[in-house]
Amino acid sequence: MPSADNPRRSERSRGAILQATQELIREQPYAKISIEGIAARAKVGKQTIYRWWRSKGALVVDALHEQNAAGAEEALALPDTGDLAADMRLVLRATVDEFTSPDFEPLFRALSIESLQDTALREQIVERIYRPQFEFVAARFRSAQDAGQVRSDVDVALAFELFMAPMFYRWQSGAHPLTHEHADAVVDLAMRALAP
Repeated sequence: MPSADNPRRSERSRGAILQATQELIREQPYAKISIEGIAARAKVGKQTIYRWWRSKGALVVDALHEQNAAGAEEALALPDTGDLAADMRLVLRATVDEFTSPDFEPLFRALSIESLQDTALREQIVERIYRPQFEFVAARFRSAQDAGQVRSDVDVALAFELFMAPMFYRWQSGAHPLTHEHADAVVDLAMRALAP
């Protein structure tokens, strides 16, 4: 939060730090991004960064959140064509594309590893990324229940996990390739499990 002595200047510094982090995320592998490099790009001291963020991971999560904040509702909402299976094929195929992108996969993997070792970072990811998304997920799955595509007694959080958990498992384990064909097969199996 901005300091009481000069809130406008502090807010400018915070904005510069987030922008510098976003730029470096696009330019460098996660391992090469450093607090020193971010401070130099933002033209602030390291202590200014540590005033707001306790680690590189925490700063990167906030930068990603801030980057997506402008179009948050559009980015978080699941497609709703009236056909849950078709919509989830789109979602899972996009997940495959994101997880296998050379621009983002190393970043996601590094944050995943850090969050397993850092409870506070994991809680930050849940609060800033997953929890807001789930409000849209719940609405989409309730719509599918109303349309008779998903059993009414199914917990919507568990229903969504039936689609996403296999994707995360395959991505994390690397035991098999993560492909659009795999995504489609997951959708088919999950829809059969959820059907009335």
